[in-house]
Amino acid sequence: MSEQILISLSLIVGLATILTILARIIKQPPIIAYLVAGILIGPVFLGIVNPATTSSDIIQLFAHIGVALLLFIVGLSLDLRVFKEVGKVSSLAGICEIIATASIGFLIALAIGLKNTTALYIATALAFSSTVVVVKILSDKKEMDTLHAKIALGILIIEDLVAALVLMIVPLLRDGSPTTILFALIKIIITIAIIFAISNFALRRFLDYIATSQEVLFLFGIAWEMTIAALFSYLGLSIEIGALIAGMSLASTHYTIELGGKIKPLRDFFIILFFVFFGSQLTGPITLTMIKQALIFSAFILIGKPIIVMSILRIFSYKKRTNFLAGASLAQISEFSLILILLGASLGYISQQIISLTILVALITICISSYSIFYSQSIFNKLSKVLTIFEEKSDNEKIKEKSYDVVLLGYHRMGFKVLQSIRKLTKSYMVADYNPKVILALSKVNINAVYGDAADRYFLSELPLDKAKLIISTIPQEDVNITIKDHLKDIGSKAAFIATAEQPREALDLYKQGVDFVIVPHHVGGDYLSHIIEKLKANKSQYQELGKKHAQDLHNSKNNSVYD
Repeated sequence: MSEQILISLSLIVGLATILTILARIIKQPPIIAYLVAGILIGPVFLGIVNPATTSSDIIQLFAHIGVALLLFIVGLSLDLRVFKEVGKVSSLAGICEIIATASIGFLIALAIGLKNTTALYIATALAFSSTVVVVKILSDKKEMDTLHAKIALGILIIEDLVAALVLMIVPLLRDGSPTTILFALIKIIITIAIIFAISNFALRRFLDYIATSQEVLFLFGIAWEMTIAALFSYLGLSIEIGALIAGMSLASTHYTIELGGKIKPLRDFFIILFFVFFGSQLTGPITLTMIKQALIFSAFILIGKPIIVMSILRIFSYKKRTNFLAGASLAQISEFSLILILLGASLGYISQQIISLTILVALITICISSYSIFYSQSIFNKLSKVLTIFEEKSDNEKIKEKSYDVVLLGYHRMGFKVLQSIRKLTKSYMVADYNPKVILALSKVNINAVYGDAADRYFLSELPLDKAKLIISTIPQEDVNITIKDHLKDIGSKAAFIATAEQPREALDLYKQGVDFVIVPHHVGGDYLSHIIEKLKANKSQYQELGKKHAQDLHNSKNNSVYD
């Protein structure tokens, strides 16, 4: 038996590796490769994993371990202070998006003939988007610090929190007795309270002690996760939710990043088996009706869900580009969706056919959304005129009538420091930014500020750039800076144009486009450090004094700047 299991695991990992390489070539996330590997080794094709084989039970066990490790690491990132960090916009947008998507999804499910319970599971699964997919692609695009990425990630955090609550509550509904459910909820609340109390009052000093050894910290993380998971299993609850609570109980400690980093490679192996196992649940027959249902749900996720997000963000006065890019990022179903469907099947609420339907929806939405996120800017450029309904009309006529010597495009991050220097000049100046919170804050301190997106040629045409002597863009996107440069050329501007680039290659491209000077932040930081070293040499006291001034400067920047 052990030989059969080893052969099955070898085939699964080998096939997943080959498909992951192919997925990377065609710019698809690894999740797609794992699901396809599962479909291929499942009963529909090779039959390596099916209910008749012993290896299937072992792989299912490994899949549960993978989910538990995944939820433990997710829990590590779900600090209870997260609501303050993601901001009011992301919190409200996330909650509204979940309610709207689930409600419409439920009506669609009923309309195509699904029963109430099944429709409720499907609708809930549709409401969650994949943090893994979104973070991976936005990281590859170097867009993690952009406004639309921050909004999207804030919404994803809220979705993860809600998904965790759903996964916790669903098993309690197995017994319809209100008394039983109430008793179970009280038991969960007390258990969680005890776990958090132990974590806050007993584990913190213990962690400070064991963190001196990386190996011991790793072993403690695994032991804590398995102990809490086993406790939840003993209480008749889900081991996966126990793992999530274990992670959340450590989320406010100083060692979350280190713990997550240590456990991540182990999680990655087991999570491969989870997605492969889930893919293997695709069983025949794949009927024409199932394909139609999958296409209907997928169309709703790919088109309807971004429209819902864009409509919500419009209420908060964000520009159409920000709204579109944030909405497009969320057009797929989540790994939590897959876990929820498997949980529903294990509890007997939904059939094997619904698992197959969910697998098809996951494949379609993750595949297409990966490309739509990657090429979101190009898609936006083609749809820009149509998307005007997702932003309020601008009121920039007063700005256009005036003239300014210096125009700063982009206030966040470096723009705050740049503005301090500009204000010391005896020159008139204005700021343009696409974050309404920034504009509101600047207006309160009587700084000429206008709300708009520098990637929009129409917005640029509303700005008095033709008379400016210096134009500074702190926006790191190469295509945006090229758009600005092209517009300056079209209007015959003679202003000096300073742009920003994250990479030297992008800076060289901008110089070829005729940009006068390009800021590459880490190069500037290196030059500054070199200057400090030459000046202070190895004088520790002078470094400490400089460090105190820097810390005070950072503190002032945090208090006086605007963060979303």
